[in-house]
Amino acid sequence: MSAMSVDEAVRVIGAGARGPRIAAVFDFGGTVVHGFTPPSAVRRLLRRRDPRQVVAAALLDSIRGARAEGEYERFLQRVMHGWAGHSEAELAELGEQLFRRTVYGHLYPEAWRLIRAHEAAGHTLVLASCLTRFQVGPAAAELGIDNVLCTAMATQDGVLTGHVDGKPLWRNGKAERVRQFAATHDLNLSDSYAYADAATDLPLLELVGRPHAVNPDPRMALEAGEREWPVLSFRPRRSAPVSDVARTAAGFASLLGGALAGVAAKAPTRERRAMADAMISHAAGATLRATGVRVRVTGAEHARDARPAVFIFNHQSQFDMVVLAEVLQSGFTGIVKQEITRNPVFGPLMRFAGATFIDRSDSAGTRAALAPVVETLRAGLSIVVAPEGTRSLTPRVGPFKKGAFHIARQAGVPIVPLVIRNAGEIAWRDSAIVHKGVVDVAVLAPIDVGEWDPRDMDAEVERVRRLFLGTLLDWPAPEENSTAVRQT
Repeated sequence: MSAMSVDEAVRVIGAGARGPRIAAVFDFGGTVVHGFTPPSAVRRLLRRRDPRQVVAAALLDSIRGARAEGEYERFLQRVMHGWAGHSEAELAELGEQLFRRTVYGHLYPEAWRLIRAHEAAGHTLVLASCLTRFQVGPAAAELGIDNVLCTAMATQDGVLTGHVDGKPLWRNGKAERVRQFAATHDLNLSDSYAYADAATDLPLLELVGRPHAVNPDPRMALEAGEREWPVLSFRPRRSAPVSDVARTAAGFASLLGGALAGVAAKAPTRERRAMADAMISHAAGATLRATGVRVRVTGAEHARDARPAVFIFNHQSQFDMVVLAEVLQSGFTGIVKQEITRNPVFGPLMRFAGATFIDRSDSAGTRAALAPVVETLRAGLSIVVAPEGTRSLTPRVGPFKKGAFHIARQAGVPIVPLVIRNAGEIAWRDSAIVHKGVVDVAVLAPIDVGEWDPRDMDAEVERVRRLFLGTLLDWPAPEENSTAVRQT
């Protein structure tokens, strides 16, 4: 068995053949997404009282993917009986809701990196699963995978009949469907890649010239060892242990305590800005120490020297605020959405720091609120903005709004990109729990937007967004001036 790191796998993909005739085929459960613990007997009994809960449970609990013939047969029986009579629209809506509420947090970041590497190489991305499109579709859309092969359910007038439409994509059935897809799209399977975790997908891996075993089960591990296939290990996403809950509670207490200590330390100066800067720095340091989170910075000199500036960052977690405070330390404030005012912790802190709050539903009001920000920059205070406008569910970097770039042009200051990696693993988008770990931040060189032609603004903004994509795909190597701050 040949262990391979994700970094090495990404380098191999980048150095290999390119173009759409090469496929990258990913199994779903256990390979792209970590599965879910089967429910207890009590939970199953309670679910039976609510038909919608029964349907949702079948969608969620089977996402790991079956690892044995009997397990898959039971899944199909449960689906055929439980979903019969429900509309496609209802199941699609449930699948989307479950993804946004739960499943997104179980996507492997390692799989995300591999998918992005294949995308950069121009390969044809394929997600193949024995499950249904109601389970796989929302994740495929978030991952940017257009080609989804899965088990189809028969319908009549948009309502599920309780039967499978065609052959289930199980074992040889999945491999055969991929072979047919390759023939239809003129793919060269001998140069293609495939990723799977269970022995039931051995026929799939045998199809391609570059098979990879991901978190292999015992039989798959044995086969991978005998055939010298690369083996990738992805870290399982598990429920938060008691230690993380305790650290999170300590982190919130430390954030408030650190903020108060910082204000008190500078209170004798009676200078609001000095108190705000001390509040930000003390709160960030105390929170990181309490939660066991380490922030590792590359290109820190760009954060220090390009002042004032409009700092832009990719936004995935509420913990981003702590990370940004640690990297920038002082001399900045933010532009944040109005909803933050309802947060009992961050709302008051952001107000004291002089943040500008905007209502995203009121375009005219937003423009009026942003007008004074230009003067703030000209007075020497930097601004931090999330150009995506909201937190993303995954490492995906969404479209950038142009507001931050217009502000920088008007104020005559540069744009400085702050690329954050792994913050979504420290704290999921809608979770209050903080996990111990490392957040990487790459501070890129300042970008002079003063000479940008307003007619080319869309293209220029997209070029900056692609800097984020490129950095996340090919993270800069540590430099002598790289900084590991607040190590615990």
